[in-house]
Amino acid sequence: MLGVQCQVVSGLPSAQNALNVGSSSHADLKTTFSKGNLSVHSRAWATGGCEFSLRAQKFHQRLSERNSGSSSIITAMAPAPSNGQSGATSTQQLDLSLNPRVAALKSSKTMFVADKATAMKESGIDVIKLAAGEPDFRTPQAVVEAGVWAAQNNLTRYTPNAGTMELRKAICHKLQEENGLTYKPDEILVSNGAKQSIAQAVMAVCSPGDEAIIPAPFWVSYPEMVSLSGATPVVVPTLLEDDFLLKPEQLLKVLNEKTRLLFLCSPSNPTGSVYKLEDLEAIAAIVAKHPRLLVVADEIYEHIIYSPAKHHSFAALPGMWERTLTVNGFSKAFAMTGWRLGYLAAPKHFLVAANKIQSQITSGACSISQRAGLAALNLGYAGGEVVAEMVAAFRQRRDSMVKKLQAMDGVKLSVPQGAFYLFPDFSSYFGAKIEGGGTVNDANELCEFFLEKCLVALVPGDAFGEPKCLRISYAASVEELEEAVSRIEKGLKLLTRVESTVSSS
Repeated sequence: MLGVQCQVVSGLPSAQNALNVGSSSHADLKTTFSKGNLSVHSRAWATGGCEFSLRAQKFHQRLSERNSGSSSIITAMAPAPSNGQSGATSTQQLDLSLNPRVAALKSSKTMFVADKATAMKESGIDVIKLAAGEPDFRTPQAVVEAGVWAAQNNLTRYTPNAGTMELRKAICHKLQEENGLTYKPDEILVSNGAKQSIAQAVMAVCSPGDEAIIPAPFWVSYPEMVSLSGATPVVVPTLLEDDFLLKPEQLLKVLNEKTRLLFLCSPSNPTGSVYKLEDLEAIAAIVAKHPRLLVVADEIYEHIIYSPAKHHSFAALPGMWERTLTVNGFSKAFAMTGWRLGYLAAPKHFLVAANKIQSQITSGACSISQRAGLAALNLGYAGGEVVAEMVAAFRQRRDSMVKKLQAMDGVKLSVPQGAFYLFPDFSSYFGAKIEGGGTVNDANELCEFFLEKCLVALVPGDAFGEPKCLRISYAASVEELEEAVSRIEKGLKLLTRVESTVSSS
């Protein structure tokens, strides 16, 4: 039977949409179209197997139609292999529909911007990349050496699904010593990064009909993970003047019998905000009154925090251990993003469910990375001197960047207390006229302007649920940051803000 490969090119507004099938063409091919279907008709050829290509100019199938439930089937009637019979035809049907939950997912805008900037950089364009959340420091040498030792000594086999017992015991010790949390090894799940840990926690406890409360600004993947589980994300906007922190009264307004999860990220991506102990205690008092409500505590930035701010684990608050799914990892504080290693700490009932999901998706994390993670935990309390030096460098960069951004006309900023991000409000420049022609209408267009005209890659705030702001990562060298700020300042001088926008800022 003839092998047919089909690709639908969708999303184009005109009749330039096309369908590519195979790789060569035949003159005796006839096509017909109907809504959602393409039929290809042909008589049998003398050859036993052919590939053909077809470009169709009026294929009006839309991705939105597929998402709304319409059929996405291509019917290809192509010749069977020559077997002495003439005129025989065969029919194949290819269903192109997707799981509606997957079709509705948004791609990560941070990754899109970072990938675009990387492509520009690789093509020889001098782009300064301040989009991705990745420390610019090297992985600590002791950690690297542990990974090398593991590879050289044949520690390259599957580990237990939940992680090696040695690493899980070390994580338990870390949580007890640094966070005041008591867990057993069977209440720890080591995963391929904190992102996987969060996704599995959400899938383990959320069902269709449930709701998950997500304070905005939020990390880009929270709402998509909730949607993928079948639950509904409920986004609660916070204010710059409140340092983008969720207030108890805001939480009370959105709670109902459907509420299953509350996301708390401290220090926060993208704002760098840190919850004070009294803030968390007020939230915990509300959580305690709702039997179905659980909390995902994303603590991946806990060590990157600037005095006098302090990190407080939500699970350590009275009555919250049973309610909390604590997520952490090695990527940020230990500069181990590429090692892909994170973990979930939770009551055994929830942990077993997340472990079951992992067993069917990826199995255990990389054995070499787990050995490296063990070495990272052995660096000392809160990462020891190595991490302290990184945090000191981050603080110096933060202070310098904050000073320069606050001096920019029309830019508003909440001073971050942790992580390595700035989240300034640039909305006074929306609607501004670009020198030489054009207008900047929103954060997306402003980021595009900065990338194309200033060669600085930033992420628009709507990716994080706050369309007035831009996220700037200062996980870059001092020289790069100074040059980036200089380029941004020069770029803003090419923009003429409209009077109403200027006055409202």
